[in-house]
Amino acid sequence: MAETITGLRVPCGEMSRAATDLVRSKVSELIFNHSNRVYAFGALSGARHKIRFNAEILYVSAMFHQVGLTDVSGVSHLRFEIDGANEARIFLERFGVSRRIAQEVWDAIALHTTPGIAAYKTAVVTLLRRGVEADLIGAHLDDITDIQKHQVLAAYPRGINFKERIIESLALAMQKRPETTYGTVNADVLDRFDPNYQRKNFCGQILGSVWPD
Repeated sequence: MAETITGLRVPCGEMSRAATDLVRSKVSELIFNHSNRVYAFGALSGARHKIRFNAEILYVSAMFHQVGLTDVSGVSHLRFEIDGANEARIFLERFGVSRRIAQEVWDAIALHTTPGIAAYKTAVVTLLRRGVEADLIGAHLDDITDIQKHQVLAAYPRGINFKERIIESLALAMQKRPETTYGTVNADVLDRFDPNYQRKNFCGQILGSVWPD
């Protein structure tokens, strides 16, 4: 994590360094830079609102939040968020992190694509979601000064056509397990990317159930 971003808590412990090295070896530069921006924007938003949070735990959450995208072969039939959350939990256990904190990280990653819940959870869950929303849809940018935003982008550039490339990265990881997108924003990704994708419909599930009436 760059140390030149004004007002940003820079996690620099052994666990943060290990998370950086591990995730860098697994994901593309696109995802690695996105994950760092997610941490920066989430942490800066937390500082602006005087939310108390553990910077290293938020950083690990941000680093792992898209690790599940690496299973493009379709071996897993879990939501990619669950795969990333599970990997994060295993990683944290190696460093002796408590079950409570490991569960908080798991929740943050697992819920980051599900709207309307994170804001009512713990600080790390809330701030990871804010960071994701800031980088992908431009929400919460009023919490961040122009100087801070430019510093974050200088350290971790979006690159050319980031919007299109991030959608493609998400879609390629989910095309082999489309059923896992049901009930999250991921359904919108496949709906745009894959002409053969068919959304599940909850009303259809009710009407098509085994109940006679």
